[in-house]
Amino acid sequence: MPSLPKLPLSPAARAWLPVRLLLAVGASIGVAALLVLVLYITDLGLSVWDRLQRAPTTFWVIYLLILGVLSAGGAYGVWRVLHWGRPAGKSRATVPAKPPDEATLRERLERSEAAGVAVDAIRHELEELRRRRAAGEIVVAVFGEISAGKSSLIRALLPGTDIAVSARGGTTREVTYYTWTSTAGDRLILADLPGLNEANGALDQAARDEALRAHVVIYVCEGDLTRDQYQALRTLVDLGSPLIVALNKMDRYTEQELELVRQRLAERVGEQLEIAPVQCGGMEEVTRIYHDGREETTLRERAPRVEDLRRALQRYLDTDPQVLDALRDTAVFVLAQQKLDAAVAEHRRAKAEAIVQSYSRKAVFGALAAVSPGTDVLIQGYLGFNLIKELCALYEVPAREIDMQRFLDLAGNQIKRSLNLLLALVGNIFKAFPGMGTVVGGMMHAVVYGLIFESLGKAVTRSLESRGDLVSGPALRMFEDNLSENLEARAKRLAQLVWARQRDGERAESATG
Repeated sequence: MPSLPKLPLSPAARAWLPVRLLLAVGASIGVAALLVLVLYITDLGLSVWDRLQRAPTTFWVIYLLILGVLSAGGAYGVWRVLHWGRPAGKSRATVPAKPPDEATLRERLERSEAAGVAVDAIRHELEELRRRRAAGEIVVAVFGEISAGKSSLIRALLPGTDIAVSARGGTTREVTYYTWTSTAGDRLILADLPGLNEANGALDQAARDEALRAHVVIYVCEGDLTRDQYQALRTLVDLGSPLIVALNKMDRYTEQELELVRQRLAERVGEQLEIAPVQCGGMEEVTRIYHDGREETTLRERAPRVEDLRRALQRYLDTDPQVLDALRDTAVFVLAQQKLDAAVAEHRRAKAEAIVQSYSRKAVFGALAAVSPGTDVLIQGYLGFNLIKELCALYEVPAREIDMQRFLDLAGNQIKRSLNLLLALVGNIFKAFPGMGTVVGGMMHAVVYGLIFESLGKAVTRSLESRGDLVSGPALRMFEDNLSENLEARAKRLAQLVWARQRDGERAESATG
């Protein structure tokens, strides 16, 4: 039998041949070493076991107790690493916030009002909830994108009701309420909400708020949803609001396509949603062909089909009314808390700006009033410490004196790098003032201190507002950015303040002289 011809090795293969031989030898040595280690461990284990068999009972008890404690400690360490060893930010993000209750919300409302926060809108929200409780109304909100067919759907549910429907879309400009009695005899209030993205989005918040006040939400859409629509659905689902997705123009879809839409909604929203295909009516073109070949196209009203939606809605209404009320109340409390958070944030923002501007003026006037070298440094250090202290008190953030002083020291190091540039800029600005002679050094320093305090105060405020704490690293970076932001305009404003104060002082001296 002829032997197979030997194929010549390529240069690359010849180059790798020594490496492969070394790897093979290394692998053989490794396997041999592993076998030796296994034999050694086996021999050691048998030797220890032989000695333990000859040991007294007391030794056995102590030995097993030590092994149990070490095993329990190891298991606890592993559990702690798996459950507690995560970064603090991630663990906080994964724990859902507890929904607010009415007593806690009203207590916080009283504290905020006492602090000067405008809380009229939140009080109105809670009063409206109390009114609806007393009336015993079951509110069903019809919610969705502009021109999705919300008003047409209500007209299909309430035949004979005069409801404006426009082909342009955006007919509903405010929340409109209709009374409806279901086939089972339940008396409902249907709320026709403005469409999302209607009137350039000006009505979006009103529509979302009313949806949160309802017992059940019917979300009207056509086919796949946009990112904003998914976000709106996600908000309602997170609050536990009973939700029905009314898929309009059902004649476009086969049963298989409807099932695909259900799966896609469940994947995007994260839960299995109640989907009811509907046909809200409207007009359709019909072409009639006569026997002589003539064609005639006319418009006729399309028959509405809302039976699936009625059944889905009735399933919610057949549940315990107290459950629907509890879900509605929770959603309203969350809505009120969001409004209160926004009001508190706005109040703090305005007050923080006033505090920063006040201390900036104090820094300017303190520098002008310095009577000896080094006095202004002492004044500014005292002012800077109290500025941070007041801002922390405003945001209810406990701050230790050592932390505040350390932050001021770090900020001072940054100021040294920018001081000459700031002084040069301020000097050029003063030269533009009419009748200005030689610029006094104290005046230039006064403006620079004003710029520093404005930038420092805004950086501290932003850190407290966004992080709930005075975090040195990010705050110092924001301070550096603030120093150069809109620098010339701010310097001119403070220079005018210093120049006016200086001239007033000169007039006062000449009057007394």
